[in-house]
Amino acid sequence: MASITLKGLTKSFNAGDDAPAAVTDLDLDIKDNQFITLLGPSGCGKTTTLRMIAGYIVPDKGTIHVDGRQISAPGNVVPPDQRGMGMVFQNYAVWPHKTVYENVVFGLKLRKLPSAQMKKKMEETLALVNLTGLEARYPNELSGGQQQRVALARSLVVEPGILLLDEPLSNLDAKLREQMRVELKRLQRRTGITFVYVTHDQAEALALSDQIAVIHGGRLQQYGTPQEVYARPANRVVADFMGLVNLVPAKVVSVNGRTGTVAAAGDLKIDLAVPDGTKSGDNVEVSIRPENIRLSTTANGSSTRAKISERTFLGNISEYYATLDSGQTLRVQTHPGQVFAVGDTVAVEIDSTQCSVFRNPASAAAHS
Repeated sequence: MASITLKGLTKSFNAGDDAPAAVTDLDLDIKDNQFITLLGPSGCGKTTTLRMIAGYIVPDKGTIHVDGRQISAPGNVVPPDQRGMGMVFQNYAVWPHKTVYENVVFGLKLRKLPSAQMKKKMEETLALVNLTGLEARYPNELSGGQQQRVALARSLVVEPGILLLDEPLSNLDAKLREQMRVELKRLQRRTGITFVYVTHDQAEALALSDQIAVIHGGRLQQYGTPQEVYARPANRVVADFMGLVNLVPAKVVSVNGRTGTVAAAGDLKIDLAVPDGTKSGDNVEVSIRPENIRLSTTANGSSTRAKISERTFLGNISEYYATLDSGQTLRVQTHPGQVFAVGDTVAVEIDSTQCSVFRNPASAAAHS
């Protein structure tokens, strides 16, 4: 369908050279026929980026190319209706006074297609989004999920090469969001359209995406597969944003090539990969996901002792807060069948292969 290349993209809505930009020097290479998510907290610049791709916002610097054709540069922007893109908004933006049929065929009418051809395309698209038989209904006669599918159908019926989606599931309840995630992924695979999706929901991004662009403070922090950004975060910002994590202060005890031993929370020793240039004595932080901590009643040479301070049963998992002798508390997730009581003393073992190390600012500055 279509590939997208963002090069040096910058946009500020504030006057003055010192004003912070909404998006700063963003480079992104989105390949054809992929589901890409722009992920980050509110105000990070992800929606601004999406609207620059759509052509609603003019960049201050940088360019946007689709299949090698430049469509955006400062002072030279191809209008949105000439980009071959569809857009699905957070609030659905379906017309309440029009039927499903009238909403879906709106773009085809603008293209002055014959009635028979419009009807055929509309029926094919409604079948694609599981709305067959609802052509005569009005939006107030539909559920939230059905209204969202009407918005999808209206964008898909004009056969765009790229579909842009701005937090389209945020107004749905949790169960419906989960159902729509599955439908969106299946839809992208069936159509082969390049999807660019904006969300602040990490679970949504992990479930849907071929690639995730994590954006924070208007800058790209990491671009990679869901597995990469979750298990191998590029920096502390990504580690902290991508789900639950324990960020534990530590000191480097020794370094041997690309691996090192760090002492965290007193007597907790962890052997793991360390950043280039790390030296013995450096202060660092270790990111440890709750699911990569094992609790048991039997200690071994690689474990340390802790006391259970809190326990929460969450159905498919149990969550514990385990406080080490040093006072450091770790958040731990286990199988619900493994049960400890508050006050129990347990052995804590870390899966070091799933941990990451980040220098603290003082250590990073000392090596720069």
